[in-house]
Amino acid sequence: MTVAILNAHDEHCTKGALTGIFGWLLQFILASLAFTCLIAKRYCEPRFERRPWRIWFYDTSKQGLGSLFMHMSNIFISGRFQGDPCTWYIINFLLDSSVGLLIIYIGIRLTQFIAKEKKWSAINFGEYGMPPSTHAWMMQCCLYILLMFVVKVIITLLIQFKFWTKVREFILYPFPNQDVELAVVMLIIPLVVNAMMFWVTDDFLMHRSADKSNRLLQKTKIHYRHVMLPRNESDSDVALTTDEEILEESIRHNQSSVLS
Repeated sequence: MTVAILNAHDEHCTKGALTGIFGWLLQFILASLAFTCLIAKRYCEPRFERRPWRIWFYDTSKQGLGSLFMHMSNIFISGRFQGDPCTWYIINFLLDSSVGLLIIYIGIRLTQFIAKEKKWSAINFGEYGMPPSTHAWMMQCCLYILLMFVVKVIITLLIQFKFWTKVREFILYPFPNQDVELAVVMLIIPLVVNAMMFWVTDDFLMHRSADKSNRLLQKTKIHYRHVMLPRNESDSDVALTTDEEILEESIRHNQSSVLS
């Protein structure tokens, strides 16, 4: 009886379900919402750090191409395993979003280290030169997709272990309807996970200045301080202090602290 139930459940998501009309519709909705998340992230950046649209496109397009490669790879791999392709797809996806994210981070940091050591600025993620170079962007896109390929090879080797068959038997068992199962696998879970993953990966890929004093000036665009006035005037007033004055005052304070 148990075997019959499991076999019946295996038929919930058929081989062609991921690439059917409903499957492609869910994938289009997912891609649109994920892309919207990256646009929202740009507007959440402080105004003085917000990337120009061209630089933002260069950064996020790498994620878009990499995600497309991973998504199509997962669909292809899921159709090659025996059983419900939806369960194999979600297992691949969750591993990509956890183990894969760690590999991506290590790969990006290693690439940036090599780029600085060898002075290969074209492969330094987030650096495009001035003016921004299309050649550097293409080099980084190719390198990022190569990194995605390495991730996919490692994940494919990991899912060869036999215990994933047991995981597959119950991971989506509560969803008896194929369309519901597709919506959970192709939209609901990926939307939540992709929103977090895209946000984090975008931080990996974007350029960050190492000049601390410039960052200090940027974060202190406008400052206010209370100045005590004579009694015949108001008790206090607010005066603007320029960024340079605040920085100089901070330096003098540090120097006096060292001397004392």
